[in-house]
Amino acid sequence: MPTLTLPAADGTLAPYTLVGTPVERPKPPFHFSRTAFAAAHVVADPLADANPWLDAAVDWERTLAFRHSLWDLGLGVAESMDTAQRGMGLDWETALELGKRSIAEARTRDGAVVFIGVGTDHVAPSPDLTIDDIVRAYETQIEAVEAAGGRLIVMASRALAAAARGPDDYAKVYGRVLEGVREPVILHWLGEMFDPALAGYWGSGDHDAAMDVCLDVMAANAAQIDGIKISLL
Repeated sequence: MPTLTLPAADGTLAPYTLVGTPVERPKPPFHFSRTAFAAAHVVADPLADANPWLDAAVDWERTLAFRHSLWDLGLGVAESMDTAQRGMGLDWETALELGKRSIAEARTRDGAVVFIGVGTDHVAPSPDLTIDDIVRAYETQIEAVEAAGGRLIVMASRALAAAARGPDDYAKVYGRVLEGVREPVILHWLGEMFDPALAGYWGSGDHDAAMDVCLDVMAANAAQIDGIKISLL
């Protein structure tokens, strides 16, 4: 059975041997009717001298090895976009570094798919922000990821949720952001049950009404959208 090296309470490393019968791993070539993405977490450095609530101490070697294990299963990687990585974990600079490293790793193998999350989390949410401010914030992250050769997951924006005065503001922001991307993107609608700062997204506290706005935005920008992830429980 596989043996892992894990940190012990005294700060040393100790072996732990797994028990049970492993599930057989599927082998390529894979024949899927669609692309399935794993929103992969990062592997923390357990021995780093850092405050885990304030500092992102990433074990880059093991984090990237985990990406390879997901690609080995035929999954794509949705990078730098999970709530454990953005807004509640990694800051934008570390998320970008993670994205760049994953893009570089994907290039070392055939068929590896990776999309990188972009948003506005480097800008503090405020009702005083303008539409132009929010669009520029999105564009800053989009340009950085596209410069590294990455595909995009356009995440929900706390800044937009704080500043928008109604559905029209969402349509304006997404319309301007999407018209400038190089390749079709995946949208991510994260609900308030995961992030209370995103309550009322798309301009309504009613999810059915918000869904209508979201669908209108997607229809108006269909050529620039590959799909959407909806996280509303």
